[in-house]
Amino acid sequence: MIYVRSLFANIFFFGSIGIGCVLTLFVGPFSRRLNIKMWDRGVMRVAFFWVRLFAGLKMEFRGLENISKTPALYACKHESAMETYAFTHAVETTAYVMKKELTYIPFFGWGQYFYGMIPIDRKGGAKAMKLMLKECADRVAKNRPIVVFPEGTRCKPGTTKGYKSGFLFVAENLGLKVVPVAINTGLFWAKNSFLRYPGTAVFEFLEPMEAPKGLNKNAFMSELEKRIEEKCKELNEEAVHKYPWVKHNLG
Repeated sequence: MIYVRSLFANIFFFGSIGIGCVLTLFVGPFSRRLNIKMWDRGVMRVAFFWVRLFAGLKMEFRGLENISKTPALYACKHESAMETYAFTHAVETTAYVMKKELTYIPFFGWGQYFYGMIPIDRKGGAKAMKLMLKECADRVAKNRPIVVFPEGTRCKPGTTKGYKSGFLFVAENLGLKVVPVAINTGLFWAKNSFLRYPGTAVFEFLEPMEAPKGLNKNAFMSELEKRIEEKCKELNEEAVHKYPWVKHNLG
């Protein structure tokens, strides 16, 4: 049954995304603001409605009091594609720092461009970092928050591939607070998996951290990783207790 439910959830979810990408070609070139609103309050709401309806997969956002009223940098654990789509349910107009290759995908990449995502060449060195800073400064000037995935890639729940400090270059230069975000999405929407498991995926916003200065980077990164990973462990344990069928997705 889960295969059938997942099939319909995927068809309608990605179908909605596809329609949104087509609409972007008509809206994005003329009004970036309207295009963003269309995605945040229209396309993504409809897309996740189908996931909830067919797959029984809901979302819960905790720690909303920690969401900054001014632009901030959100450092989010990365386990699945779910958080790359769902984040704007809680923090609208969010611009993601994403790998440049994604912008080359027809329609989808154009949708990313007109939404105002921030592509980065991960092999571009110092030049890429300066370009990222410029793009992030532009989004902040437009009062938009920024999301980064410190691990740089998706990791199976309960595991990590290490947190990279490159994003601190942006936080320091733009004077942005860093808001850690813990999740358990990979238990329900696993990496490279067709299946969507029923339950409630949780996004938890943790207490903001001040951007480090000078030699405090290592200590900052250690504390950031500790906060996120410990909270993710709690969320994973809670989910496995409530929905034992997702336990096999733990690393």
